Formats: sequence, C-alpha cells, structure tokens
Amino acid sequence: MDKTKLKNLTVRTLSGAVLAALLFGATLISGYGYVALMAVVVAVGVWEFYNLCEGCGYKPQRYLGLTLALAIFAFATLAFLEVVMKSCCWGDSLVFAVLVLIPLLIFSSFILELFRACDNPIANVATTLMGAVYVALPVAMMLAVPQLLSGAGSWQPWYAICYILIIWANDVFAYLFGMTLGRHRMCERISPKKSWEGFVGGVVAAIGFAALFGYLLGGNIAVWAGLGAIIAVTGVAGDFVESLFKRSAGVKDSGAIMPGHGGILDRFDALLISAPFAMLYLLLTNL
Repeated sequence: MDKTKLKNLTVRTLSGAVLAALLFGATLISGYGYVALMAVVVAVGVWEFYNLCEGCGYKPQRYLGLTLALAIFAFATLAFLEVVMKSCCWGDSLVFAVLVLIPLLIFSSFILELFRACDNPIANVATTLMGAVYVALPVAMMLAVPQLLSGAGSWQPWYAICYILIIWANDVFAYLFGMTLGRHRMCERISPKKSWEGFVGGVVAAIGFAALFGYLLGGNIAVWAGLGAIIAVTGVAGDFVESLFKRSAGVKDSGAIMPGHGGILDRFDALLISAPFAMLYLLLTNL
C-alpha cells in the first residue's frame, strides 16, 4: 500500500473512531444524550442537503427548512419521551404547540417564496420541504427502533447500539467483499464501484450480526435476522439515493465535517432510508 492510501486509511479510521466514540458515548449516557446527538445529525444533515440542492441550481429556504426539520424531530422526540420512556415533563400543551407549528411552517414556505426573486419557485419550495422529510423524519423514527426491539418502557442503549452496528457491518463487509471479489456492477450510472458481490457480502454480514445480537440480548433470533435483511437491502438503496443526489450536484461528498468520510449524509445515508422500513417491520412483528 502506497503512502497516500495509507494516509487516507489512517485518517478515515481515526475519524470513524471519533464518530463511534461520540455516538456510543451519547447513547450509553442516557436516552437524552441519544436524542441530543440525533438533533445535531438532523441539523447538519439538512444543511448539507440544501448545499446539494444549491449545487443543482435550486434555492431552498434554508432557515425555514431547518426550523421545520427540527420541529418534526422535536414532535417525534416529545412523543417518544411521553409514550415510550414515560418521562416527558412538559405536558400536552408543548406537544400541541409543536404539532401546530409544523403545518404553519409548511404553508409559510409557499408564502415566503412570493418575496424571493428566485427562479424555479416550485423546485425551491419542494426542495425546502423535501430536506425536512428526507432527513428529519427517518432520524426521528430511529428513536423508536431500539424501543420496539427491546419492548421495554425505559431507555435500552445496547439495542440502539446494536441497531447502528448492524448498519455499519453491512457497509464494512459490502466494501470488503466488493473490493476483493467485486466483478458485476449493480448500477454504474449512479455508483460505478458498487458490485453485486459486495451487496451479497453486506447482506450476509448484516443478517449474521443481527442474529448474533439477538442471541446476546435474549431476543427472537428470527426477528433480528429479518431486521438485518431489511436494513441491508434498504440501506443499499439509501446509498444509491445519496449517490444520485451527489452526482446531480456534481460533488463527491455531501460535506467535509468528517475527514475521510465526507459529511453527515455520507455517513448516515443508509440509516435515512432503512429506518422507516425497520420501524414498519418491527411494528408488524410486534403485532
């Protein structure tokens, strides 16, 4: 391995270790730490998404969209604290206020566009609202997945960590299998490096790690294995979706907040698409 590749690998490894320490540390401290970190992910992720939109020639309403995204996340958080953790101390009035704020912000985006001298007003409003849906909604759903896995009414940090580790296992093994065995490309138009061999390796790893975590945590191994399969398949779709957005904007990474990895969207792209499907799967299996 030449010096440049070794340096890039070192930077990527150290950056990933810092992210893992922050993520796992916040998760283990308390459910509030996990919520706070996810709020940061929402804010940075939405901002990066609007950067991609501007790279495509659109002018999203950044601050209104950011406020809307955080309002959606706040509503989900309050519901999460009240229903799941049974520890919300702000009362129904705040939940109602945030719920009312969301449609007000949505329709305010239409009005605000009247006062902006921008081309493509339809696209500007659409990308503003899309940023909140694409980033904030699935991150909010990530609050529910660990609790649905555990079935407990209190915060269970190891279920959240295992959920994230399944996604990362899929990414890592898909990369390793693709790098060593990859011959048949999945979709060169969007992502030339992704192969079917890497996809299969990632799916197998995700199912294997999910089954292992289910065994270690005393859960239903079949349900956990099914979750691994759901995460792997939809996570790959999430990778392709973000690659499509970046290709449209003409950029390699969504941001530069994480050396060697790019932006928040680059690191959480699989989570954004997999979270809704994971939550639906767990809701159905719990029925």
